Amino acid sequence: MNKFLAPLASFILFWVTTAQAQELSRTEYQTIGVEKVADGFQHPWSLAILSDGSFLITERPGRLTHVSPEGQIRQIPGAPEVRAINQGGLLEVLPHPNFTENRILYLTYSKADPNGSGNTATALARGFLINDELIAVEDLFVQDRYSSSGRHYGSKLAWLPDGTLLMSIGDRGTDPPRAQDLNDHAGKLLRLTELGQAPADNPFVGQADVKPEIYTYGHRNIQGLIVDSETGEIWATEHGPRGGDELNLITAGGNYGWPVVTLGRDYRTEEQFGTSRRSAPGMINPVTEWTPALAPSGLVYLKTDHFGPWEGNFLAGGLRAEQLRRLVFENGEVVHQEEILRDALGRIRDARVAPNGDVFVITDAENGALYRIFPAN
Repeated sequence: MNKFLAPLASFILFWVTTAQAQELSRTEYQTIGVEKVADGFQHPWSLAILSDGSFLITERPGRLTHVSPEGQIRQIPGAPEVRAINQGGLLEVLPHPNFTENRILYLTYSKADPNGSGNTATALARGFLINDELIAVEDLFVQDRYSSSGRHYGSKLAWLPDGTLLMSIGDRGTDPPRAQDLNDHAGKLLRLTELGQAPADNPFVGQADVKPEIYTYGHRNIQGLIVDSETGEIWATEHGPRGGDELNLITAGGNYGWPVVTLGRDYRTEEQFGTSRRSAPGMINPVTEWTPALAPSGLVYLKTDHFGPWEGNFLAGGLRAEQLRRLVFENGEVVHQEEILRDALGRIRDARVAPNGDVFVITDAENGALYRIFPAN
């Protein structure tokens, strides 16, 4: 074989089934297959896998879409009305832990100021998915301030083992110090009841001039969020400015530094952002950081041996970097990373693990797609 073609052949192979074309990719320790399940989604943002093997996908313009296991697509009416501007629109979708019985779905979205200012806020709504329609949709929580920038909505959701709900809200892009203000929801990770209220045991409940929903603060824009159902550990990935993207282990009441402490640089000047400090007393440093930027998105934890040697690893989606980043831990420290599917699929927006251990991802594009990733040896 030509010496220039041999490395390519060792990295990617192709075969065709009666369903979709599949791509076989050799990584450092595990050969994986990639199969496109469906496409035609307009900037999909979030993915949920239902117990029957079907999928729910949000599209930023405001559509909630159902995809069958065979890739058949239908729109679900009844989603909340969104203000789709820049990064805003219909964002996260997350079923209730007892969804099979109660049919409750949670959605986050960019909500227009009812006073007509044109500003938006991050909102949490819930509805009931009955007979292929979302009904009785109501807002459970709306952040306290509408902002002009259509950026940094946060909007990731995750259930804690005690039945409370985590919700991220970004710093909203134009006034980063809001992330340090405990009387402002921006730049925070919130902990809510399933009805959108502040649990009585939240870390700042009862303190004057502090929003009781706040669980942690000093975040720029959390875009990946997972909870270990066995240990209760919370992990989050968030965007830095130019560089300085972070993986954080979340501790109740913690201050994660933004914008006082960051490893990123100012977009315009490349100077250290905000101050010269790269760490500060009382502020929690990331477990790992990414420079150049990964622009992290969906985050998953591979808890089983479905992918062989990857057991115990994280996979972090990358938007700007257009890849999955495999993270290997030893004693709570990231000791190795691998770029997977770099430039192969596009901007990876969300990732989820199916009950059988396969990983599904969606890509952020005008014609976004849903892919299945599975072990091939």
